[in-house]
Order: sequence, then C-alpha cells, then structure tokens
Amino acid sequence: MHHFKPIRIMLLIVMLLSGCGSPSAGGGADDLDGITKRYPELKGRPYTTAQVKRVVDGDTFETSNGDKVRLIGMNTPETVKPNSPVEKFGKEASAYTKKRLADATVYLFADAGDKDKYGRLLRYVFIKGETEMYNATMLKEGYANTMTIPPNVMFAKTFVDIEREARSKGKGLWAKGDGSTDSKATAGTASCKDPQIKGNINSKNEKIYHVPGGSSYNQTKAEMMFCTEDDAADAGFRKAGE
Repeated sequence: MHHFKPIRIMLLIVMLLSGCGSPSAGGGADDLDGITKRYPELKGRPYTTAQVKRVVDGDTFETSNGDKVRLIGMNTPETVKPNSPVEKFGKEASAYTKKRLADATVYLFADAGDKDKYGRLLRYVFIKGETEMYNATMLKEGYANTMTIPPNVMFAKTFVDIEREARSKGKGLWAKGDGSTDSKATAGTASCKDPQIKGNINSKNEKIYHVPGGSSYNQTKAEMMFCTEDDAADAGFRKAGE
C-alpha cells in the first residue's frame, strides 16, 4: 500500500495551494465584506478593480488601462472645462482627489447606467482598504454638491442628506466667508452669478425644478440651483407641475 503515499502527498499539496487564492482578481474579501455591510445596496453587485493612473479633476480620473471614470451622484467645481474659468473651490477639490486617489487601487461599482455621453464609466468608487464610498467622502467634506442623473439613483437620498450635513457644518464649498450657506450655495457649478431656478429632490427621489413665480417656488428648498431650464433638464430635473 506504500505506493499510494505520493498520490496522497500530491492531493494535499493541491488542496493547500487552492486555499491560497484571492477571492477575486486584485480584490480582497475583507474589503468587499466591509463595503457591503456599510452599503447593503451593493451586496451581490458586480465590481471591477482598477489602478488610478491620472486624476483629471475632483470627480474624474483615468485608470491604468485607459478607462475614464466619473464619480456618480456628485459634481465638483470645474477646473478643466474648455473656454470656462476655474470655478470657486475647483482647485481644492481637484487637489484633494489627487491626494487621495493618485496611484490608488480602487473598487468600481456601476448603477443602472454604465457610461455617460462622453464615454466615461459612471461608478461608485472605493479606495482599497477603506469602506467609505469616495463619492460620499467628497460630499461630506464639502468638495462637491449632489448631482443625481437618472437612472443612477441608488444613493440619491443618501447623497442629499450628506450634502445637507456638510452645509450645516460649513464644510468646504459651504464655509462661511467663502460662499453662502443658504439655498443659493448649491450653485457652486452654475455658470452664471445669480442662478434663480431651484432644483429639488422630493421624498420619492423625483427631481423637480421650480422657476421664479411658480406656486411653490418660495417654499422650495433647493438641492441645486440652475441658470436656465435647459441646465436643469440636462441634470435630470423636470419642471414642477409637468
């Protein structure tokens, strides 16, 4: 019976080696477990792992395989838009993202929509080793305002609540002396000096905009402010009463 020993030894080696594999290429079971415990909406959803090669601005970066990624649900002031001035707090938002994401390994989760009209991947982003979504971090620290565009609405209400808290604490964009903390403060990315159109997300996660003179305009608390109705429509809002 001694001739069976080599077979047993080989089987043992195979079993040991099989236990050493990673649960997913480039990923970590502990990381993903922590993420899905904190964000149960993502449990069971597919994800990819990527290396950040270059940060474009506060809400956009490029991966080592050439994909451009745009963070879902939030928007930072512009710094690289052609023929447009650098917007207030844009440099700070860009510098923060470069500090946090440059050369980092990240996990990328999609919502219902995969790409925007520019071909950028729309993703919820997590830095490897952290459980807080980076999209949420940008809102929490006041580097961004909410910008929910259907069909990517999984965390729309969560993001609105995070921004409201940042505003109440005067973080970043909402700091006193560096921008108002009233409803017009959400115009951080508006292209005019005095936007008047109010964008509101109601309890049903419906995005509705209100124009001056409308029946509920004065009572509406704005999540975002817009210069034109076209701007509001482009951000996924519909006119009140329609």
